[in-house]
Amino acid sequence: MSSVAQVFDIRDRGAARDPLAARLAREIEGEVRFDAATRGRYSTDASIYQIVPQGVVLPKSVADVEAALAIAREQGISVIARGGGTSQAGQTVGRGLVIDNSKYLDRTDEFDPDGRSIWVEPGVVLDDLNRHLKASGLWFPVDISTSSRATIGGMAANNSCGSRSLRYGIMADNVLAIEGLLADGERVTFDQVQGNLHEVDGSRHYLAIIQKLRAIAAGNADDIRERFARLTRRVGGYNLDSIDPAGHNMARLVVGSEGTLAYFTKIKLLLQPLPRHKVLGVCHFPSFREAMTAPQHIVKLGPTAVELVDRSILDLAEAIPAFRELLPKFVRGRPAALLVVEFAGDELEPQLVALARLEELMADLGLSGSVVRTLEPAAQAEVWDIRTAGLNIAMSMKGDGKPVSFIEDCAVPLANLTDYTERLSAVFAQHGTRATWYAHASEGCLHVRPILNLKQEQGVRVMREIAEAAFAMVREYKGSHSGEHGDGLVRSDFHEKMFGKRLVRAFEEVKDSFDPQGLLNPGKIVRAPRMDDRSLLRYPPGYGAMPLDTALDWSAWGGFLGATEMCNNNGACRKAAGGVMCPSFRLTDDEQHVTRGRANTLRLVLSGQLGAEALTSDAMYETLELCVSCKACRRECPTGVDMARMKIEVLHQRARRHGVTRRQRLVAWLPRYAPYVARVAPLANLRNRWRWAARAGERLLGLSARRSLPPWRRRPYRPAGDGGPDERAVVLFADTFNTWFEPENAEAAERVLAAAGFRVVSATPPGERPLCCGRTFLAAGLVEEARAELRRTLTSLTPWLERSVPVVGLEPSCLFTFRDELAAILPGAPADLLAGQAFLLEEFLARDTNAAGLQPRLRKAPWDKALLHGHCHQKAFGAMSAAQTTLRLVPGLQVETIESSCCGMAGAFGYEAEHYDASIGMAERDLLPAVRRAAADAVIVADGTSCRHQIMDGAGREAVHVARVLAAALAGGDLPQRSA
Repeated sequence: MSSVAQVFDIRDRGAARDPLAARLAREIEGEVRFDAATRGRYSTDASIYQIVPQGVVLPKSVADVEAALAIAREQGISVIARGGGTSQAGQTVGRGLVIDNSKYLDRTDEFDPDGRSIWVEPGVVLDDLNRHLKASGLWFPVDISTSSRATIGGMAANNSCGSRSLRYGIMADNVLAIEGLLADGERVTFDQVQGNLHEVDGSRHYLAIIQKLRAIAAGNADDIRERFARLTRRVGGYNLDSIDPAGHNMARLVVGSEGTLAYFTKIKLLLQPLPRHKVLGVCHFPSFREAMTAPQHIVKLGPTAVELVDRSILDLAEAIPAFRELLPKFVRGRPAALLVVEFAGDELEPQLVALARLEELMADLGLSGSVVRTLEPAAQAEVWDIRTAGLNIAMSMKGDGKPVSFIEDCAVPLANLTDYTERLSAVFAQHGTRATWYAHASEGCLHVRPILNLKQEQGVRVMREIAEAAFAMVREYKGSHSGEHGDGLVRSDFHEKMFGKRLVRAFEEVKDSFDPQGLLNPGKIVRAPRMDDRSLLRYPPGYGAMPLDTALDWSAWGGFLGATEMCNNNGACRKAAGGVMCPSFRLTDDEQHVTRGRANTLRLVLSGQLGAEALTSDAMYETLELCVSCKACRRECPTGVDMARMKIEVLHQRARRHGVTRRQRLVAWLPRYAPYVARVAPLANLRNRWRWAARAGERLLGLSARRSLPPWRRRPYRPAGDGGPDERAVVLFADTFNTWFEPENAEAAERVLAAAGFRVVSATPPGERPLCCGRTFLAAGLVEEARAELRRTLTSLTPWLERSVPVVGLEPSCLFTFRDELAAILPGAPADLLAGQAFLLEEFLARDTNAAGLQPRLRKAPWDKALLHGHCHQKAFGAMSAAQTTLRLVPGLQVETIESSCCGMAGAFGYEAEHYDASIGMAERDLLPAVRRAAADAVIVADGTSCRHQIMDGAGREAVHVARVLAAALAGGDLPQRSA
């Protein structure tokens, strides 16, 4: 076992061998997971810590939670409640039993629109809840930036705040009641209690706890008045200031208790009316100091939010594909900082008046003309996308030095904000570093993250020194060191300095009143370890990469391990709607099948924490099994974790050790044997007609008998000649699928390009089989075979590329291989040249359509409407707008884009018998229902050959390539027919 593995003690504790796991499996309905990979995945959250739990339970009911808690109590094992795992302070990691509420405990109940309340289970995700409430005109307004994956249980445990706390307050202000379990198993409802405890409905034990709390609060009243910051953003310690002998709500006390006092099973929320109108003013500042001085004046205008985005975040966002195209829409020049100011209400005119007052205020501050108005909801959403992704944008920084969360939660009065930030910057400079800044300027709570390398002892030491200095300043300004992210492991260590010894002893008394055995999430808020204990950090002494001969070039990240470390665990991949990421998680709701879970597993494997053979193990393969290589994470993960590329490397390493299966060989070598099979196409196609042949194929090769296979064509696509001058020449790259299975697409593309004034040429040497991108080999991990194909293709294309002749492709997964994996397989100038000159057909046409004269040649097509489904790689590379633009060139054609994640086919994935149900499940979320709803006379458009196959198999509708739609409009008639 490696030294790091010894530190973390990640040994295989499968349910079959662990007595605790076996008992849990017998007594609960939910899932019990004690295997090493799962324990590793749950050893981290979005903080700097890693602590391996004894096991993980995913309960299906409150009864499961009760049973698990009882068993843990009998065994003397601690319990850590977990939601989305987005804690930045280490609240959801520990050595005991982790109970994950997010997969099953996600039901809502007792919605009262008139009373503006609803009961929810702890695993309900905030965005899901607000989508559910939208039709009623209500919402839950504690709008934290992780709303797409954060659970209400976790938000209540942390006392979360959100961007609009200026108007709506924090969780403690918006939770009406909580049902929960005490450590001894007693069910309790935490709600309003009267001053006279004889009138309170509760057990003798519960009444004794309330009486004890009142005594603690009364005995420490002077310290509470003196030490508790008079700020909205004060969530540190226990909320003893909420206890009133005349009557109080016990929910306010347990909100923010981080799972240390009770296990929340149901939460009653206060809802608010959705504001009908919102306006944004994006204020630009030439200096950071001016940006920090302005909020104390802006808040007097009555905004709902004032949020900071500093220059470092803007610079990092410019390097992220998903954000690069958004910034020019609201950023002018190169400001040192932005303040995003929102006004909201039921009437538009008052918001516009407030916006005008903001512009006047900025002019009074000497910054006339510095406000960019953003009035359209879609544009506002884009601004907020950048702001809410602040942490992930900051963490997109490559290398060992990262912006570290430990003082990011400090809040100070607005009058002190300028001085505080300047003094803090000076502290950073003294330690030879700088920081990223963003977030809640309206509340004086800036998420500031110094850039440190916590793999080194020096970095950890500097972290401690900066923390001591920052918290001393916060105390001086009578601020709060925990502003919304809570205490956890990272700030509980500092409570005695922040609150004093008497209050810390009072906090311990509170904890002991609820949980005398210390079973519930120990080490948080009270009796905490040192925040800089390296044995608890994600990067302990001895951490490093195991030796590995990689097939792909990972040098941009400092190695393969460095690429996996780009995942900061913030969980943006766990969203259920919008974009594409992550299709398998949307299907399973399982941490194993999400980009974060896979990246964590890989990091543990590559650093030796799961054993020397873990990379090629079945557990690693199973972790990646449902990754459909959609590449959505490449674009939508703000830190750019490209799990599709990582999967290629893992499959390569596995293939080197174990070889490949017959099915993998069948798919991988398709480009090489296709010319021979095409000669006997009618015979090869009998498989789709004879059921026994399909069943035999499933038994022998694992290809689902429920799935048809693409029909071979006896007459494949034959590329045009290459004579003539280079002017207006294009190389049409006809991939394997559009050559041997759907040649009509390539033929249509030829006609369209010719009509646009281009001369189509071929780069394939005479007498040789067509060029290939190597994609089928990459899907099996056969990187060396793919390298040979790409080298051959690059050799043939380079003479054209050197003459600036563009390469135009039809199949997104093939074409984008040239813009992505090629550089990692054959790095160098030729690969860069091809990446810069390779385009999908519609990308190429959208660049130069009018000049080329295509549009005047287009006539009204046979359809009035086109329903467009985007291939995942089109979305990942930002090519969807080109498809929409090109289709809209057809006169009278209305184009509607299907908002969908992956179609579920993903190359060979959807053909595999064991993955058929998962494939259909992904398609049934959005794509297939949308196709079924489409009018019969609408044309379904999809560039991906797999997407078209899924649509035909799943909805019985033929989908066509963009090229065929354009060719039909050229001909003014029906679609070009399929060739035999």
